[in-house]
Amino acid sequence: MRVRVGLGLMVVAAVALTGCNETKAGHPTITLDGFAPTNDNQDPAKGIPGVVIAEFPLGNHVPSTQRVAYTSIPPMGGTHDAVWAACDGVVYPEGIRTENAVHSLEHGAVWIAYNPARVSADDQATLRNKVQGRTYTFMSPIPNMADPISLQSWGHQLVLDSATDARVDQFITALRNNPYTTPEPGASCSNPIFDRDPAPYDPSTPGPDAAPMDNEPVFPTEVPVLPPEPDVPAPR
Repeated sequence: MRVRVGLGLMVVAAVALTGCNETKAGHPTITLDGFAPTNDNQDPAKGIPGVVIAEFPLGNHVPSTQRVAYTSIPPMGGTHDAVWAACDGVVYPEGIRTENAVHSLEHGAVWIAYNPARVSADDQATLRNKVQGRTYTFMSPIPNMADPISLQSWGHQLVLDSATDARVDQFITALRNNPYTTPEPGASCSNPIFDRDPAPYDPSTPGPDAAPMDNEPVFPTEVPVLPPEPDVPAPR
């Protein structure tokens, strides 16, 4: 039971915009209009310092009995289980199967993963309050995860040390069911079967029969435009 509620990487380093706080239905929320996706600003996460962006192939599925050889834990895209993890404001008390979680990202969800040994009870509660009651979000622990907190949406990732970092809300605002970055915007986050009996996280290293990510993600997704080199006179 649980409580309801991919050659190189491009790291975005930009000045973040600010927003204002509101309270709604007892839950603090961040309006952060500057981070809401629009036709003119389709991926506001590019303006969040530290966000890693990658491109992954879509629609590659494995059955529930097969592992995927993800190149990082948690992953932010790639081959995944044919069944998605329930992501309608779910706070899982225990780790869940990574392959199911990645499918939820394809549906537009933001996944908050955390290392329970490195995130205090208060910070866990802060993160939980950002998930409960909000569809296209879910949260789960990953024991021995390299970073204290890691936020994922499809092709986007941000690792953090603190739950009170303003970038948590910026990331959620920018990418939760973002129709420009989500492969399947509007796809369901409800999954009563997974909800009642979630597949557990497997900390072991995938064996030789594991599926590749697949195919390896294409990097970088954006190539910076460099200024032209100055004309240099040819040597005489």
